[in-house]
Parts: sequence; C-alpha cells; structure tokens
Amino acid sequence: MTAKTETKKFEGIARSPRTNSSREKTAKRKPWAPPSMLDAPPAPEGFKHRWIRAEVRGFDDRKNISARLREGYELVRRDEYPDFEAPVIDSGKFEGVFGVGGLVLARIPLETVKERSNYFAQRNTDQQNAVDQDMMRENAHSTMTISKPDRQSRVTFGGARKD
Repeated sequence: MTAKTETKKFEGIARSPRTNSSREKTAKRKPWAPPSMLDAPPAPEGFKHRWIRAEVRGFDDRKNISARLREGYELVRRDEYPDFEAPVIDSGKFEGVFGVGGLVLARIPLETVKERSNYFAQRNTDQQNAVDQDMMRENAHSTMTISKPDRQSRVTFGGARKD
C-alpha cells in the first residue's frame, strides 16, 4: 500500500488528538454542594476515621482526648496522607495532625467500634429492664395493674389503618 491509498482510506473519518478525549474533559460536571468542613482521607483497611474534640471555646479538652486515646483511638498525621489536602494543626501538642475548629482526626479499629457499640447497646437494654422491673414492683395494688410495657410505636396520618 502506498501513502496515497492509506490517506484515502481515512479521509471520511473525523479524527482528533487523544488529548481532547481524556476522561477529565468528557466527565460530567458535578452539581454544586456546600463544602464539607470535615472531609477526611479514606481510612486504612480495618479502621474507621472519627473527628474527636480537642478544645472547647479555646480551652484544651485534655480529659476527652486522653479518654479517647485510652479507648484505642490514634491521631492521624498529615505525613501518613501526603496527597490529601485538609487543614493541619501548625503548632502545639497536636502539630502535624489533621484538625478543624477544635476537632482532630483520629482512627480506631473496626473491632473496637463493634465492641463499643455492643457494650452501649447492652447497657441500654439493662437500663430499660431496670425501669420495667421498678415499675412492676410499684404495681402492688390489684386495681391499678400495669401490663408489660409496649415499646412499639406507629405513626399514622389519618384515615383507616391498612394492614
């Protein structure tokens, strides 16, 4: 094949450079949304990121920070995520840690999150049972009996109930 026959073969095809068809140039525009002040980098596998309080009204909240660190939280440092752009604390005790408005970014293992959730769920159940038992104990008079508490609620918006 000669160069002339090759050019005739592609004459009817509209061609453009590959740089014009890059993914960035063809991607759909995202609708506007207010910026989030608490963006965080993706947590590593097996961890969850949380913002924890480091100060209130300009005063350090040492009690909260030390309690969270004892629970298993670790502070997230800027050097662990060099490509992520977020505010970082410049000076002081938390220098180099992601921080916004008195909050610092920390990570906690998922197992700890699950154990903590289970602990507080059990505590809540125990408190509800204690209230129920106390109410039943006060139910001494036979004419004023209280049946077992019904903890289900329904929301209706008029009209007949349809099951």
